[in-house]
Amino acid sequence: MRGMTRGTMSCALLAVTLCAAPAFADDDDLNELLGESGDKVSAKADGVYGIAGTTATLSLKAKQKNGKPAEGSFRQTLVFQGLLIDFVNEVTCMAVDAANGRAWIGGIVTENNSDHPAFTTSIHEPGKDVWFRVLDTGPSSAEADRTTFLGFEGAAGIITSEEYCRERIWPGPPDDVPNARTNALTEGKIKVKPNAAYDDEDSDD
Repeated sequence: MRGMTRGTMSCALLAVTLCAAPAFADDDDLNELLGESGDKVSAKADGVYGIAGTTATLSLKAKQKNGKPAEGSFRQTLVFQGLLIDFVNEVTCMAVDAANGRAWIGGIVTENNSDHPAFTTSIHEPGKDVWFRVLDTGPSSAEADRTTFLGFEGAAGIITSEEYCRERIWPGPPDDVPNARTNALTEGKIKVKPNAAYDDEDSDD
C-alpha cells in the first residue's frame, strides 16, 4: 500500500463497492420496497468484518414506515495504515429487496472522526452524502451476513444517497462470484425485515 497515491489507495480500500461499474438488482416495485404503499421495512446490524487486511465495525438501525422518510443512524469504523477511519451518519433513505435479504442504506455524515487523509476531504465533511449496502443471509443459513464499506459522492457515478437507494446497486456481470465486492461479518448479525416480517416489538429499532 505504501506506493499508492491517495486516490488509488482509497479505491483499493473501497473496492468492495466503488471500483466497478454498477449492476442492478431485479426490477421490483421500488415504491413498495421503499414503503410508499403502506409497507414497513427495517434493517439492523451490529458486527465486525474484515477489510483491507484489518477489521472494521458496523452498527446500524434504520426503519421506514407507511411511506414516511427513512430514519435511523449508522456508524462504520476501522484503523487503516495505523490511522483511524470513523464515520457517524444519519439515515435519510433505504430500500429493501425482500426476496434476497438485501438493504441499501443512504444518509448524511454527522461526524467524521477520521485521521486518515484519504477520508478527510471535502466529500467526507458533515452534511455530505454517504451510503452502503448489507446482506441478511437468513437465520437458517450457514453463510455469514455481508456488508460493504461506505461510499461517498462520485463513487461508481453515484452523487447522492437518494440516487443510491433508488438504483439499488448490487454486483452482477462481469462478476461471477455471488455477492462480490462485499465483506463477510466475522462477528455479529444483520437483520433485514421487510413488509409483513416487521413486527411491533421492533418498532423502536
